[in-house]
Amino acid sequence: QGLISRHHIKGKMGFIQTVEPFVCGGTAASFASCVIHPIDLAKVRMQLYGQMNPGKPIPSFPTLLKNMIVKDGPMSVYKGVDAAVTRQLSYGTARLGLHRTFSDMMQKANGGEPISFAQKTASGMASGAIAVCIGTPVDVALVRLQADSMAEPENRKNYKNVVDTLVRVTTEEGIGALYKGMIPNILRGMAMNVGMLACYDQAKEVSGKLLGDPFTDGQPQLTTKLASSAIAGFTAALFSIPFDLMKSRLMNMRKDPITGKMPYKGIVDCAVQIFTKEGPQGFFNGFTAYYGRCAPHAMIILLSTESITAAYRKMMY
Repeated sequence: QGLISRHHIKGKMGFIQTVEPFVCGGTAASFASCVIHPIDLAKVRMQLYGQMNPGKPIPSFPTLLKNMIVKDGPMSVYKGVDAAVTRQLSYGTARLGLHRTFSDMMQKANGGEPISFAQKTASGMASGAIAVCIGTPVDVALVRLQADSMAEPENRKNYKNVVDTLVRVTTEEGIGALYKGMIPNILRGMAMNVGMLACYDQAKEVSGKLLGDPFTDGQPQLTTKLASSAIAGFTAALFSIPFDLMKSRLMNMRKDPITGKMPYKGIVDCAVQIFTKEGPQGFFNGFTAYYGRCAPHAMIILLSTESITAAYRKMMY
């Protein structure tokens, strides 16, 4: 019986260790999304503004937020927050958990030595792509919720929440509508993970050496964390914004009521139309809001994950 008990404890501890990066990563991602949701909402609106108002100058994100509060009240800046949290519980949990799991496996195979940047990149791309496949339906719901109030009152769908959006999009447009923008979303997820997670791991090694960080108990000092997460926030935004913009437009597209045609035939047509109508800079519409979203989001996740992990280990082990 003692042997069985030891096996049971060993199996339980193995499970706790396996789910650790997923539980801690998902918690950190959900917390970060709640904090930066108004900026994320403004970012999506800036990206869709050129599509819905061709030829008009795109307002700044402070102006967009101000107009929303004046028009629809203070709580309007948290429109779709339930979808944002649900998205992080699926997509965020998977991308952070898988990246850490893949990285740990590579490091173990490397004899415990730090893995190369190429390996970190491969881990980030693989985990980002898999996570997007899991979280795209909720991502579609989030974009629809955030964009709905931009439409004219007579054209609004008036989605109630994430569940209502998922159900209505499926019944009104078919299950395939939940996977609109899948390809740019996968590319975005891969670019985001490389820019945020792989670059963070690399920046942590480099900045730690420059700052003389002893990495006590394997943990970096706060100055190293802040420098690394700031770099990761910028690279994540820079690498992923073109794909994020195309993803938002493809997910939000609906048939023209007159012609019955979709505005874009696919990712290539979307890219060509943006380049033709808005120029190369069109791919970076909303960069200020996007960076303002990515940098704090990345920093909150990266800084809080290690604290959450420490608390998790203290509670569970």
